[in-house]
Amino acid sequence: MLADSEKVKALSQSLNISPTICKILVSRGIDSFDKARQFFRPQLSSLHDPWLMKDMLKAVKRIQQAIDEKEKILIYGDYDVDGTTAVASFYQFLLAIYDNIDFYIPHRYKEGYGVSKAGIDYAAENNFTLIISLDCGVKSVTLIRYAQLLNIDFIVCDHHLPDAELPPAVAILNPKQAGCEYPFKELCGCGVGFKFMQAIASEINLPDQSYLQYLDLVATAIAADIVPITGENRILSFYGLKKVNEDACTGIKALIQLAGLQKKLSINNLVFVVAPRINAAGRMDDARKVVQLLIEKDINNALVFAEMLHNDNTDRKEADSSITEEALGIIKNNAEMISRKTTVVFRDHWHKGVVGIVASRLIENYYRPTVVLTRSGDIVAGSARSVAGFNLYEAIHACRGHLLGYGGHFAAAGMTMLPEKVDAFSLEFEKVVSGIITEDQLTPEIVVDAVIEFKELTEPFNNIICQMEPFGPENMRPVFIAKNVFETDYSKILKEQHIRFVLKQNAITLTGIGFGMADKFTLLQMQKPLDIIFTIDLNEWNGEKNIQLKVIDLKIGGT
Repeated sequence: MLADSEKVKALSQSLNISPTICKILVSRGIDSFDKARQFFRPQLSSLHDPWLMKDMLKAVKRIQQAIDEKEKILIYGDYDVDGTTAVASFYQFLLAIYDNIDFYIPHRYKEGYGVSKAGIDYAAENNFTLIISLDCGVKSVTLIRYAQLLNIDFIVCDHHLPDAELPPAVAILNPKQAGCEYPFKELCGCGVGFKFMQAIASEINLPDQSYLQYLDLVATAIAADIVPITGENRILSFYGLKKVNEDACTGIKALIQLAGLQKKLSINNLVFVVAPRINAAGRMDDARKVVQLLIEKDINNALVFAEMLHNDNTDRKEADSSITEEALGIIKNNAEMISRKTTVVFRDHWHKGVVGIVASRLIENYYRPTVVLTRSGDIVAGSARSVAGFNLYEAIHACRGHLLGYGGHFAAAGMTMLPEKVDAFSLEFEKVVSGIITEDQLTPEIVVDAVIEFKELTEPFNNIICQMEPFGPENMRPVFIAKNVFETDYSKILKEQHIRFVLKQNAITLTGIGFGMADKFTLLQMQKPLDIIFTIDLNEWNGEKNIQLKVIDLKIGGT
């Protein structure tokens, strides 16, 4: 087996590209010409056979039976981006071949996450005999058993890790379930729905376009759900992003228009512009209108729905901002809270829909496991977020004696408790976390991909970096470190928060921006050699294109 340095050299020669880029590729498992070709030129023909997924034949046969016997089918999905895009795509796909269907999105506050009793009762009252759940259902053992009693069958399409006991569904499509030989395990919920469409299309001889036309929705779900952008997800997001830019569905076009985006969209635009507007509907109100937007064909009608989502997002941002400010004030004015290794904050008037976002904001200021709680009827409900490498779910589980209910995973969780239990939970959570968290885990870490010199940062170099898109988990935008860099006396502070950098290394001068880095300006004034960490992009101004640094951090060289 070749040593990494030899692999880098061989890859650089075979691809005829920079050894620095090849070092990054090799570190990400792309260590041969063939792997690099698949990475840089992903092909839809490389998508896996959907029939490899456990229960796919059962699922397709049950759909065919429902169509043959003219049953009513309900497409059921979660209220977040993954769930609503899955419902919108599958609903439209099925509607093209069968019209006795409808869709259902549970209300976040009235019904809670996933399959609900209210949803099953709605199906029973309206004579639905088959429910297809998307992005939820694999943990709904009791509720799907209840549906059985009402003579309602379930096909579950989910990607969450199943419990030991599976629900009594007719079919469960989930690559993570035991005994499923599907090669790619990291599909999102919309991705699982896409594979179901692919199988149905092959069974009844529909053209590939019958399901490929929904790749823009699949890419939006992949971006929002923070699944690894490797393997099949890379192919789906690559072509989905292409569709977003060339021929997006009317609903996404309306969102893009309202957001004022005019340039070619990247995966970042989906994550930070499109996804928050979709998520805001479920956070602030009712997410059913998201599906109505995504299935709408008339641009004027779509703009009406998009405006609703836009307004929900404005309300969400205002709530998020004011609650974050209030929460930071609570911590700042409490010496004991500042010294803790956890954050637990509670106010009964905070909006339940944004407490998870607020928890993430607080971690940007106080880097430690964080819980934000608010009042929800007679109980207290909240969301928790973790720091890198710390198992938050296990810590919450250890505090279960104070909780009415809880759920989540390694990095995020939710919980409910009685109001009188808040203080006891806060103390217990601090005790549990303090006993197991390390100092390293309490220190934010920047992962650097490569050391680089300014002379390497050319437009052709940046073009190759751009071909590594879409970026996301397990394929992040490369982060570089340059050493022995000097300030040129032209750097300045912008809007009292940011720094516009003008930096020099040997004979090369580059400009850059450092958002929120004004407190580091004194380091520039020391006129000492610097180590800077950054990503790159291309800045276009007055018809000229220049490499621009997006500075993440800096320090005096050698410190």
